[in-house]
Amino acid sequence: MSLSFIHACIAEDMRMVDGVIRQSLHSEVTLVNQVAEYIVNSGGKRLRPMLVLLSAGLFSNIQAQHHQLAAVVEFIHTATLLHDDVVDESSKRRGQSTANALFGNAASVLVGDFVYSRAFQMMVSVHNMRVMEVLSHATNVIAEGEVLQLLNVNNADISDDAYLQVIHYKTAKLFEAATRLGAIISNASPHDEAALTVYGMHLGTAFQLIDDILDLSGDSEAIGKNLGDDLAEGKPTLPLLYAMRNSSAEQSQLIRNAIEHGGLDHLQEVIVAVKSSGALAHVKKLADAEVAICCAAIAHFPPSTFKQALIDLAHFSVERSY
Repeated sequence: MSLSFIHACIAEDMRMVDGVIRQSLHSEVTLVNQVAEYIVNSGGKRLRPMLVLLSAGLFSNIQAQHHQLAAVVEFIHTATLLHDDVVDESSKRRGQSTANALFGNAASVLVGDFVYSRAFQMMVSVHNMRVMEVLSHATNVIAEGEVLQLLNVNNADISDDAYLQVIHYKTAKLFEAATRLGAIISNASPHDEAALTVYGMHLGTAFQLIDDILDLSGDSEAIGKNLGDDLAEGKPTLPLLYAMRNSSAEQSQLIRNAIEHGGLDHLQEVIVAVKSSGALAHVKKLADAEVAICCAAIAHFPPSTFKQALIDLAHFSVERSY
């Protein structure tokens, strides 16, 4: 499954969002322009702004305020990427060098701060306190998720629930905010807003679970980053945790050592252990269950191009190879 149908129904609106992004990124400081333009133009699926537009489309015509908020959500995501890559010491994202690899850590952190603050300037211009509440809360939770992930680095004894909490905070929260914003700005009922909140949270969870699978089984060129990046940083992910519990004593110890010490010295052996344990199939099943919750949450909406696009996007999130 591809994103072509989903893109088609909001193609013009996404062009409008791109225009808002480019206009809003402008700064009198040259380095800010260079770094921000680089990260925004370096590819990416633009899923989060798409979610704002698709959820809004369920209720009414997509308007300028939706474009503005879609750009805000993308800016928050962009800022987290700039900061993440510094924390993770990443050198590759979306198949290209990371901003910190090209411009240095200091520039990446400071431009990330600029993009965050520009996002808040833009959300204020919408003049909607509920929008401010949702986005400010989401940004705070995402930051907590980043710290939780940092605390869990090299921790091979983290529980599945504790790991899922990191996913909900760090990744799913912005998906949830994106779909919720589409409802809020369209004056949706509390019931419909709640439904889209559930959709976004579970979509984000499914998306991250598949990312965890691809980190150990994907094609480096297709996923746009180095295979085993999480393992190299000593991050425990659900496939690794499952494999550690369902492998031979020797393989289990191998995975534990890889998490506790990081690095890629035994990447291929770890991948073999993960695959033979059934971990990838187990985590895929969990992701499929999240998608089922997504689709059930929006089942009550009348048939429309936008509803079908949201359903297709949910299925794409677990069937993708990048």
